[in-house]
Amino acid sequence: MTDNWDLIGHNWAVDMLRQHVANNTQRHAYLITGSRGIGRRTLALAFARALTCVQPPAPGEFCGSCRECRQITAMQHPDLNVIQAEKEGGMLKVEQIRELRKSILLAPYQAKYKVILLLRFQEANPSAANALLKTLEEAPSKVILILTADNTEQLLPTIVSRCEVLRLHPISTPKLETYLHEMGANKKKAQFLSHLSAGRAGYALSLLEDESELELRQEKIHEFKTLLTDTRVKKFAYAEKLAKDKEDFRRTLLIWLSLWRDVMLNVAGDKESIVNIDQYELIERLADQLNLREVKKLLEASEKGIWQLKRNVNARLLAEVILLDWPRLS
Repeated sequence: MTDNWDLIGHNWAVDMLRQHVANNTQRHAYLITGSRGIGRRTLALAFARALTCVQPPAPGEFCGSCRECRQITAMQHPDLNVIQAEKEGGMLKVEQIRELRKSILLAPYQAKYKVILLLRFQEANPSAANALLKTLEEAPSKVILILTADNTEQLLPTIVSRCEVLRLHPISTPKLETYLHEMGANKKKAQFLSHLSAGRAGYALSLLEDESELELRQEKIHEFKTLLTDTRVKKFAYAEKLAKDKEDFRRTLLIWLSLWRDVMLNVAGDKESIVNIDQYELIERLADQLNLREVKKLLEASEKGIWQLKRNVNARLLAEVILLDWPRLS
């Protein structure tokens, strides 16, 4: 047992959920919001353990070692249903919600509650979102639904109003840096990851444990720099290549978005909030060439591109339009 359910940060959310379990006042539905990697799923699973633990060391806590706790941690508990799109950036379909509605009518198999975890619910298509409404209105008393999403604005107001909303916020960079150092990162790596993750502990830990995403980032930043000096013909060739893999395109746009955001912060005079601290020279050079209106347009193009990719637009045309608006780095 830990004081904070094995989480770093979000103490207020843990305290509230702990009290709900201890006093048997849990709601029938919760919505946990916050950016990717901030700890939404981790908090949801900790709450599920507290709800199902058979030997809690204190009211509202969980032992972490009983069968229930172990199965919840592995996301293999018979009374835990995990519903999500097939891949990040994909689409959660109405058929998945229809199957869910059938399963919740059954009594819990071995736990006190049946816990339904709907991850990244902003990826639900309109039909799936509407189908969930009826479930939220008619869920049996032994069912607890936990939704996660980036923010409430992405969901139907009628869904949000039927949930207890917990908005998670990033933790401070110094606190995360200390935590990463305790987890085995050297001082330089801890400083870099705490900035790059923008206070998202889960994302920072994933970067610490798996170097592949950092390697992808370096590759994409190298391509970003090259594109800033490339001719229009080379940009068209890159767009054609990028459009062949939509998941790679989406991840590329997320990295571009992060860089343009840093350039905008630099132009606006907020250099302390820059996350790509290893690319400070590039960010400074771009900030010297662009005004706030210009860089905001580039930032919004990446944001819009991520949204458009989900809607099956012509990926090659999208890439070409985005790249043609880029400045030529002098």
